[in-house]
Amino acid sequence: MVDLTRPQTPDPYPLLPAVASFDVVSDDVTDAQPLKDDQVAAGGNTSPHLRWSNVPEGTASFTITCFDPDAPTPSGFWHWVLVDLPADLREIPPGFAAGDLPPGAFHVRNDGGQAGFLGAAPPEGDQPHRYFYVVHAVGADSLGVDADATPAAVSFALAFQTRGRAVVHGTFQH
Repeated sequence: MVDLTRPQTPDPYPLLPAVASFDVVSDDVTDAQPLKDDQVAAGGNTSPHLRWSNVPEGTASFTITCFDPDAPTPSGFWHWVLVDLPADLREIPPGFAAGDLPPGAFHVRNDGGQAGFLGAAPPEGDQPHRYFYVVHAVGADSLGVDADATPAAVSFALAFQTRGRAVVHGTFQH
């Protein structure tokens, strides 16, 4: 068995250019606590409920992402990238990623190769992984990427168009 012992990767979001913060809560993810089985790939593999408020003025759309910085790769692992959600949206139910999306919204392929949500799936026996669910308030109707973009390309576009960010993170370990 390969030894995956390594230092914990820093929380990536404070390392990005500063933007306003706003509020996000979830019936499924409690900040810094273990994820429910529903959000685990081998469990329910279901995208979580999210509700956000106090968004920055000038928000024209939203992007939602789920990122695991603790994957044993130099680039972490993107579990979910949902782009161009309408500006009046303030809540999504569990399983939203698997349903019909609002007009204009779309998924970018996650690092598992799927256009949709991929639940937590760290290597067996690895350290606890953190799953950062982030709602990005975007200052344009469209982020300017398409469904063929990579999660890294979406993140790059977000660096220039994000007006605010709301973060909640859960953990998981096999």
